[in-house]
Parts: sequence; structure tokens; C-alpha cells
Amino acid sequence: MDSPLTPRAVLFDAYGTLFDVYSVSLLAEQFYPGRGEALAQLWRDKQIEYTRLLTMSGRYQPFWDLTRAGLRFAAQRLGLKLPAADEERLMNQYRHLSAFPENLEVLQTLRARGIRAGILSNGDPEMLGVALRSAGFAGLIDPLLSVHAVRRFKTDPAAYALGPQALQLPARQILFVSSNGWDAIGATWYGYTTLWVNRTGGPLDPLDTEPTRRGSSLRDVLAFFPE
Repeated sequence: MDSPLTPRAVLFDAYGTLFDVYSVSLLAEQFYPGRGEALAQLWRDKQIEYTRLLTMSGRYQPFWDLTRAGLRFAAQRLGLKLPAADEERLMNQYRHLSAFPENLEVLQTLRARGIRAGILSNGDPEMLGVALRSAGFAGLIDPLLSVHAVRRFKTDPAAYALGPQALQLPARQILFVSSNGWDAIGATWYGYTTLWVNRTGGPLDPLDTEPTRRGSSLRDVLAFFPE
């Protein structure tokens, strides 16, 4: 019988875990010297806030639309002009976010060890497909699961249920990996075996829930799947 700490497959969050959502600050800094990091931070905060607002209200808009709305709000809130051409360049940059440097090696190692590795993300299927191809991950990810299928964002149980349904495994036999503390908590509540990749060394939200394990890079995934 499998131990809870010996999962049979892994699902990754995409934005913040495989792809660095703050890498857009490099382009933003070109447009707004000294303000690029602030724009990227507020942009991300509003994007996630909108996912929660819509799901709690029983409404839905695609993640791409919420990403654009978050950018527009952030620019307005910071008093930054956002010409249409600059908006499109920033949005295109979001399609091609930088991947964290260790990720390709980890995905290749999982493939070599015979471990199925997929994505479960708030992102739209098209967004995710472009990001994966841009990072060179496309042949290493299966399945590619988007909450667009259920029109409810994480941390709604309907979103997390996509994983067990696709993999035909109970949640406890799937390792769910996220760098977003709120996502690691939500997945733990759902029943996944979880790894919180705490890249920044920040505190976990004090909600009386602890992920199965904590790590500092995606390499910590490999400890769940020894050779």
C-alpha cells in the first residue's frame, strides 16, 4: 500500500511555481523606471484577488481577461500611463514568462524516473500552452489541466478535483506543488500530498494547516520520487 509520502504522480501550479510572474518587472521597468517592480507586484495581487472575487460570487471570466484587468488597475493605481501599445507588450510578456532555472532539469528527471508530471493551473489553456512551449516544457507535461474546464478558480474544490479525475488517482497519491502558500494550503485541505516551494522564505498563512513538506526550490520535488 502506498504511503502518503510516496505519491504516484505530480501536479504543478504554473504561475509562480514553474513560471516567474515577477519576471514581467524587467519590461515594466523599461516603461516605468523605478516603478517596474511595484507594478508587477500590484498586478499579480489584483489578478489573484479577481479570481477569488469571481469564484466567490459565482461568476467567471478567463484568466487572461483578469490578467489584463489587473494590469490596468495596477497602472491606474500607481498613476502610470498605459498606452495601448505598451499594454500589449506587457501582456505578451506575460505569455512568455521566464521559467525558474532549475525547472527543466527537474521535469526531465521526473520523466527519466517514469513519474507522470502535469499542471493544474488557473491559467487558460491557450496561455498555458504558449508558456510551456516558450520554456521548452511542452513535451514534459501531461496532463495540462486548466480551471477553465470548471469555470471556478483555485482554491475552489471543483478546481482541485480536476487532478484526481484526470489521473485516476486519489488526491493523497498525487503530489501537488505550489510556490503560492495559499494554493498549497488549499490543495492540502482538498486532500493532496503537498509541497510548498517557499522561494522567498516568507511565512505561511497561520490557518492551522501545514503542507506535507516545505522546500525552497523545485528540486525538492525529487525527494518524493527517489531513484
